[in-house]
Amino acid sequence: MDMVLASGNQKKLRELADILQPLGIRLLPQSEFGVPEADETGLTFVENAIIKARNAAMHTGLPAISDDSGLEVDALKGAPGIYSARFAGPDASDADNNAELVRQLRASVSQADSTDTFSARYQCVIVFMRHAEDPVPIICQGSWEGAIHLTPQGHGGFGYDPHFFAHGAGCSAAEMSATEKHRLSHRGKALADFMAVARQRLPVR
Repeated sequence: MDMVLASGNQKKLRELADILQPLGIRLLPQSEFGVPEADETGLTFVENAIIKARNAAMHTGLPAISDDSGLEVDALKGAPGIYSARFAGPDASDADNNAELVRQLRASVSQADSTDTFSARYQCVIVFMRHAEDPVPIICQGSWEGAIHLTPQGHGGFGYDPHFFAHGAGCSAAEMSATEKHRLSHRGKALADFMAVARQRLPVR
């Protein structure tokens, strides 16, 4: 089954394709079809994931899957949240966003408080649409609890992974193997739910 991923992010493509491989799904990035980026005008992960999936399906004529995910930090009142990918600006790199995260967290700490660890979680919403007008998209969600450390560790993963330490993991998400991250992460949990539903509702393995 061919399915378009509503993203041109190659790291995200590899991660999703690896997890979905057992279903016999061939995941294609929307960039292969020249799909323009959707305007993420929603106020929630769910709204933005639907917008992106519908945009990809409309421009390609293929079933589409989207992932809207981000980091919520309690000390920043849930920021960066839905703005995680553009926390430091519209064209921000991962390094830019991580630097902005550390800057804001340092600014949030009083002089009397020397903490460098902040409670946080990753959130992920997966949306699958059979076509652009699909009235009943599949929507799955996963969370990953942990903490942000101001000092990064590891060079794997992407996004805020070098600063994110999952509860009980003993290392950052950037130091985990792909297999371990798929098993524990917000995206892995959301995709596990999607795979269970897909086996019941879609022509997959």
